[in-house]
Amino acid sequence: MTPPPQPPADSPPPSASSASSASSASSASSASSGGSCPSCGGTVAPDGHCWDCGHARPAFRARLEVTTASGAAGVGDRGLRREINADALALATAGAAGEWTVGVVADGVSMAPHAERAARLAADTAVAVLVRRLTGGELPEFALRAALLRAGRAVTALAGGPGAAPATTCVVGAVGPEGLFAASVGDSRAYWVPGTGPVVALTRDDSGRHEALTAWLGADAPAVEPEVVGRRVREAGRLVLCTDGLWRHSPRLAAARLPRVRQAGTPLGEARELVRYALDAGGQDNVTVAVLPVVS
Repeated sequence: MTPPPQPPADSPPPSASSASSASSASSASSASSGGSCPSCGGTVAPDGHCWDCGHARPAFRARLEVTTASGAAGVGDRGLRREINADALALATAGAAGEWTVGVVADGVSMAPHAERAARLAADTAVAVLVRRLTGGELPEFALRAALLRAGRAVTALAGGPGAAPATTCVVGAVGPEGLFAASVGDSRAYWVPGTGPVVALTRDDSGRHEALTAWLGADAPAVEPEVVGRRVREAGRLVLCTDGLWRHSPRLAAARLPRVRQAGTPLGEARELVRYALDAGGQDNVTVAVLPVVS
């Protein structure tokens, strides 16, 4: 796809309140961070233990389910082998009349510090940018590109110095009157699942030999130029966003598993079905899936 012309300069970064308000009704990433310790009232760390007394909060962020009024849904699960859920998920509606549905899925890079914080910040930042820009009437191609670049700057700001740079992958998607759109950095993916016919992979992984990442969001990331893919569709279907905790369980996922979302009935049921598949296959990683309905 030919890259679009450069959009206007990005507006100032959203404040914490604007990022929270953009996703407060639908984003698990903001609502599930922190929390109070049931023993002493202190702050719960990302690993589920209290910073103050060390008490463990059982099943902290082990399972997240999110829905929106527009019918989108997302499910995240810590998996069966990980102690921390370093995935993040945000969903929201945008536009003057709520005509856009937007979603963000992020997967913190486990080899980097504070992976869970990087993912949650990327998801919250990206969804806030999408809501603001699409509501302001900006072209969706520009809005998705800006969302990823702004999320990258936010994660970069988390770095504590050389060798202390949190990192995350991120995929963003939007469904509205102009079609469906997706873009990613890293190996989180977007798929178009039509009501009939073959599933289409919309994004390409930024990975090289042995599937090692070649692009990500963070202070030590190479310069990235997100590729935005758009499609005008003539039939109903689903835009599916997911982390590698899902697709790594099946090299032929698009052909073998994604069509099954058609049998689950609702976006939430479809997201649950795909997450259950990953868990039944071993659940070795965090797994997160967002399903955005596309109406013909």
